Amino acid sequence: MKNRLIFLDRDGVINRDSPEYIKNADEWRPIPGSLEAIAELTKRGERTVIITNQSGVGRGLYSLDTLQSIHDKMLELIEKHGGKIEKIYFCPHKPDENCPCRKPKTGMLEQARKDFDPDFSESYMIGDSLKDIQLGLQMGCKTILVKTGNGLKTFESHASELKQTIIAENLLDAIRNISL
Repeated sequence: MKNRLIFLDRDGVINRDSPEYIKNADEWRPIPGSLEAIAELTKRGERTVIITNQSGVGRGLYSLDTLQSIHDKMLELIEKHGGKIEKIYFCPHKPDENCPCRKPKTGMLEQARKDFDPDFSESYMIGDSLKDIQLGLQMGCKTILVKTGNGLKTFESHASELKQTIIAENLLDAIRNISL
């Protein structure tokens, strides 16, 4: 394996999602098995990166400081389970701002390219939305859709667009599909 990264979406993949957004650290709750999955990736020697749209910042629902406190809680819990996240990339912009980093645009993965020089053809993008999968495919990643968060709805409404994508029940199931 050359220089592979495992890219994870956050909301709906690692933690429970909410249509009202995760607006503070108290609202951030891991999906059962997700912290263990990240720990397993770390144990295997995989480098894991989070790629997440966080338009709640741009919408004024929470501040960058609050987002940092959410991420601090998440990282602390991941580390307590034996996992490690190399870096978190986030887009704080609203969809109508046409930001080049907002998924499915490639800005966050382009930044990861500068920071890590990954072999995208060996890397995986794991998400629960069509945007996650589209981003991964644009960059030449292998893609896995989890049925947690918005994943089941995404699977049911976009099955024809997911032919190259592995479908998994959750993050723990998804990592079983990553070849060693």
